[in-house]
Amino acid sequence: MYARGTHFTDRTDAGRRLAARLEHLHGADPVVVALPRGGVPVAAEVAQALDAPLDICVIRKLGVPYQPELGMGAIGEDGARVINDQVVRLAGVRPEQLAAVEAHERAELERRARRYRGDRPPADLRGRTVVVVDDGIATGSTARAACRIVRARGAARVVLAVPVAPPDWTARLSADADELVAVATPSPFYAIGEFYDDFTQTEDDEVLRHLARAAGPRTLSRELTVQIGALRLAGRLTVPPEASAVVLFAHGSGSSRHSPRNRFVADQLNRAGLATLLFDLLTEAEEPDRRKVFDVALLGGRLAAVTVRLAEEAEVRGLPVGYFGASTGAAAALWAAADPAVLVSAVVSRGGRPDLTGPRLAEVRAPTLLIVGGHDDLVIDLNRRAQEQMECENELAVIPRATHLFEEPGALEEVAELAREWFLRCLTVEPP
Repeated sequence: MYARGTHFTDRTDAGRRLAARLEHLHGADPVVVALPRGGVPVAAEVAQALDAPLDICVIRKLGVPYQPELGMGAIGEDGARVINDQVVRLAGVRPEQLAAVEAHERAELERRARRYRGDRPPADLRGRTVVVVDDGIATGSTARAACRIVRARGAARVVLAVPVAPPDWTARLSADADELVAVATPSPFYAIGEFYDDFTQTEDDEVLRHLARAAGPRTLSRELTVQIGALRLAGRLTVPPEASAVVLFAHGSGSSRHSPRNRFVADQLNRAGLATLLFDLLTEAEEPDRRKVFDVALLGGRLAAVTVRLAEEAEVRGLPVGYFGASTGAAAALWAAADPAVLVSAVVSRGGRPDLTGPRLAEVRAPTLLIVGGHDDLVIDLNRRAQEQMECENELAVIPRATHLFEEPGALEEVAELAREWFLRCLTVEPP
């Protein structure tokens, strides 16, 4: 049994978790280069998170004739050729066998390059930071060839990033990349697929869909600083093409705009055409103060002020507004939603504490969805009591087998789906 950190639901899940490890590349104007086919779904998530263009580097592994999964080398588009002499020697592969495998893989490489690229030229990598992404590292031959290819095409800096790799991968590949990033390096390590629940083969059609989507209108994603009096609150605004509404996130105690759970939900909302703002309700200096962490009036007041300020941003001006609050952040969201000067069309609470909103709970007019884990008994009871005080449209959704943080497999996905459907329904009408 492997720990949660070393196991992935599928390549999309792996890509999201890898993207979280690459946040430091925001602002570096990177290009994400995927290794088809399995690396493309992973790289698509990374490219979206970094707001970077997505390209491919067509590589073909040279497998040992009688054991194709064992790589003895790799070839690339620009004539790149990497041979692992040790594997060739230990496997007893004769020169004519190597030549036959290479000829077969060269033909397949050319076919895939034509199919994936069509008439589109490769991305210009000259002087850029290039993030080479695959779904995992086994022998490293394919990744090594890809790094050498992008370097030859003018990359100024090469970052090799994968969800999973063997513990010794840095020793093997540090000479080929300027930076190596992996979500997990478990031991023992036998094959990439053992760390995925779903490791089915990626088909050409899926590759083409990801490339087409990446080539379409770009999602805007930028840092946003909100000034409230003498305070400066940091946030990140993400606006997909033709966004229909904007959702502000209010995180709970001990969390921030970098919360992987809120970022996951925000990503799903972005895919549905909803803009999002993840921001910090407290400054770094205030975060250690537990009194402020639980001061719902303070947090809610700041959320209301940020909502008013956000209406001045050209990208989201005039869009309906929703709140997504988690834990104590949900209480702050409901507190702000009760402010008659703030036009809010929908609220979603994840594992929230609506009881902390106090008497203002009855003043909320925005339709509110309360999402609670089935094993979070105390919070279920608090939410049911809150429903008795709420006069707005409201629903309680209990996700079976989930605990307070929704860390169980599939639980957070269900939260995101419920939130998406609630916002899409409620944010298409005028605010109450």
